[in-house]
Parts: sequence; structure tokens; C-alpha cells
Amino acid sequence: MVEQNPTETADWRKVLRQNARRTRWVILTYLLIYGFIGLLFDTYLHMGAYPGLTAGQVMELLLSFQITPGCTLVALVIAAICVFVTYQSYDKLMLLGTEYFEITPKTARDLLDQQIYNVVEEMRIAAGLRFMPKVFLIEAGYMNAFASGFSEASAMIAITRGLAEKLDRSELQAVLAHELSHIRHLDIKVTLFAAVLSNLILILIDMLFWSMLFGGGRRDERDRGGNQLFIIVMVLRYLLPLVTVLLSLYLSRTREFMADSGAVELMRDNEPLGRALMKIHSDHTVHQDQYSYEYKKTAHEGVRRAAYIYDPAQAGIGTDSSLSDLFSTHPQLQERLKAIGLRVPK
Repeated sequence: MVEQNPTETADWRKVLRQNARRTRWVILTYLLIYGFIGLLFDTYLHMGAYPGLTAGQVMELLLSFQITPGCTLVALVIAAICVFVTYQSYDKLMLLGTEYFEITPKTARDLLDQQIYNVVEEMRIAAGLRFMPKVFLIEAGYMNAFASGFSEASAMIAITRGLAEKLDRSELQAVLAHELSHIRHLDIKVTLFAAVLSNLILILIDMLFWSMLFGGGRRDERDRGGNQLFIIVMVLRYLLPLVTVLLSLYLSRTREFMADSGAVELMRDNEPLGRALMKIHSDHTVHQDQYSYEYKKTAHEGVRRAAYIYDPAQAGIGTDSSLSDLFSTHPQLQERLKAIGLRVPK
């Protein structure tokens, strides 16, 4: 059995202000990274025209607009387009690689679909949200769920079939209350932009690396600048994943505690969420090999990882072969249970 203790109520207005600032900071951070990658391109292209100058001096000329930083401007335009596309197609981006079905009152296929939609609607009313989020069922055996969007009106919730089938109704309510709390706090847009923009940057730097490695640049003695740029790109290729992981760690852990607290407030009981989290963790641990295969065969899991209610890395499951699998984007289960006033016996 678990021991129940009182849970503190959060200052939601303060949370909203913090998440608004974090969203602006995340977008600005990635705009700067895109701009820096463009600056590297410009430096490489212009070093041949200024053989007597170092890379740093060429960068100074570019930053002062004595030389037009064409690639930098293009990179910033690409970044702006990425932000726009994220706004327009956030649901498709967050569901990339999965087999999913949107549940509405008219499209519900069976009692399970209807129950999922009804529970989301019940908890949406309890949360005081004015808009009903889009509801998606992902055809996957592992137990997980996430919320996304850039506003309350545009929000979405997705849960896997494994989670919907293995939780009882009160546990399902608790999980959906957790996801609706993310929507209420508006931290969904922070995670959305962090996940999408970071993955697009990694794709961009990876493309640059391989194009330079296999014929993207000259390899003669005159191309010292190109060799220097290649080294920088190679370093960035391994450094940027670490930066994105650290950013995810910074954003995710606090938001999960807050969403857990919000779920307890909406449920007026901390045990359903506690039971749900323990079931999800136990299920991942028991089916570690099976779920490891399922996560890895599902493309673009990195986009969803920070948004999930449960990070599979905590059960020893890597979603891909990247550096991010060495870290968990979520607090440990024991920490989450303790934060909502529950204690698991040893």
C-alpha cells in the first residue's frame, strides 16, 4: 500500500508567466544556433576571397555587414519557417512515425474510443479549459501519453493503446488530468518548440557534416578554411545533441512535477496517479525487450520523448542510439511519487 499525504497547490498564474518566458527563450536560443550555423557557412565561403584573414576576422566582417552574410540570413529565414511550420502542423510533427487515429464523437469506433474521449472531456471541464483538445489514439503496445500544441485552443492529447487498455478508469483519468495540466500550464508550447526545433537542427547539422565528408568541399592546400570548418561542424555534430538534451532536462523535470501536482488537484486524490505511474514503470520494466524494439522501430521518437508522461530510459529502454539515451528527461519515479505525497514501500 502507499501512504497518502497532503499536496500543495501551485501558483498557476506564476507558472503561466514562467512558461511564456521559457517559450521565448527557447525560440531565441534556436534562432541563434541556426544563425551560427549560417555564419559558419558564410565564413567558409568567403575565406577563399580573403586569404590573408583568419576565420575570426572574416566573421567580424560578416557580423558588421561589411560582407553580406547571405547564408546567415538564409539560415535565419529557415529558422523562421521552421517556427511557422511548427505552429501550423504541430500535431502531424508530434505524431510523425506513428500509426494513429483521431477520436471524435462521430469517429469513435468502439467503447474504448468513446471512453477515452469521454474521460478527456470530463477532465477538461474539471480543469476549467474552454476548448476541447484534439484526442489521438496511437496504435502501440507500450504505455505512454503526451500533450502538445501552442495554445489551449490548439492543444492535442495522444495516448497509446497499451496505456488505454491496461489502466482502469480512475488511473486513466489521472493520466489525462496530468496531460490536461500541461495544457493548462501552457508548457506544451515550450516542449513543442524545444523538441521540433532541436531535432530539425540536428538534421541540418547532420546533413552539413555528411555533405562535407562526401564531396561537399574541396580538399586541397588552398582549402584550409574548409578543413577548419569541417572540424567545427564535426564538433557541433556531437556537441549539439548534448545541448538539446541539457535543454530538455531543464524544461522537462519541473513541468512533470507541476503536471503531477495539477492532476492530483483535479482528481482530489493522489492514489490514482500514483498507481498509474507505477503500472507504467512496471510494464516498461517487464516488457523491456519488446518495448525497446517498438520504440526504436517508431521513427522520430526523439520529438516526443520530452513530452511523454514517462521516459522509457528509466526502464533501461533507449529510443534511439543517440547521446540522449544516457539521460532521463523526467524525474525518477520515486521523486514523483514523493512530490505528490505518496511513498512506495521498500
